[in-house]
Amino acid sequence: MARLCLSLVAALCLGAGTAAAAPPEPAEPPATVLVVLENRELDEVIGNPEAPYLNHLAGKGALATNYFGVTHPSLPNYLALLGGSTFGIAENCTECTVPGPNLATQLSRAGISWRAYMGNLPRPCFTGASYGSYAKRHNPFAYFPSITSVPARCAAIVPEARLVADLRGHRLPAFSWLTPDLCDNAHDCSLATADSHLRQLAPRIIRRLGPHGLLVVTFDEGTGDGGCCGLPGGGRVATILVGPGVPAGTELRRPADHYSLLAALEDRFGLGRLRLARSARPLAPALFDLRD
Repeated sequence: MARLCLSLVAALCLGAGTAAAAPPEPAEPPATVLVVLENRELDEVIGNPEAPYLNHLAGKGALATNYFGVTHPSLPNYLALLGGSTFGIAENCTECTVPGPNLATQLSRAGISWRAYMGNLPRPCFTGASYGSYAKRHNPFAYFPSITSVPARCAAIVPEARLVADLRGHRLPAFSWLTPDLCDNAHDCSLATADSHLRQLAPRIIRRLGPHGLLVVTFDEGTGDGGCCGLPGGGRVATILVGPGVPAGTELRRPADHYSLLAALEDRFGLGRLRLARSARPLAPALFDLRD
């Protein structure tokens, strides 16, 4: 009996001196990168010899052939992609703001890392209307006080140069948004210029995606007024998905728009859908699904 008591005391002492194991940190979702380019219809891109790399990506992955912007001009399309609505904005205003949650705030609240890379942004969290070849109207993150009024969120809006450093240092967040500058996104310069810029970046991005990662390249709007899904449209644009789980040469024929893409991203990260994304049919659900 005495030996049993001593054994119990020793076990209790050992237990008291051993720190409880901390629960493991939840794993980050696989990397998802969205690149938004400017103002080209689908048939201006696909089959165009000025865009050999974009056409290479379309053959390497999946091409959505019935994908549409939601309106004109640029800004409301960017807001639709991030927030699920145009918020009644029909111009490229720079002093306007839009209320409430968006994909970035959803990710932040879920503890999922994100970063918005903006071409020629002069410094993190810059909210001015323009700077050289940077234009605020192509940066929807800067219009939401729910992002800009929270220092940690606003600091996640960074110059595009940070992307190269993050790729080199294996620090790509779970969700990345890239808007190149006015030349490299094909707004002020040729499609060939944008294609060349993407060719420099995309291979490095693809190498860092991981086994379930996904690269999405789309355009904010086309030059026509085509639309889908019972809503006004901003033209039919090329949207390309590339990743280890995307079968090469896939054609996505189902009608879709920016709300469909936002819905697919929110579903991918296990988030609730915002505004018009709630009623949208998500783009290529099987390709965005993270379940094994």
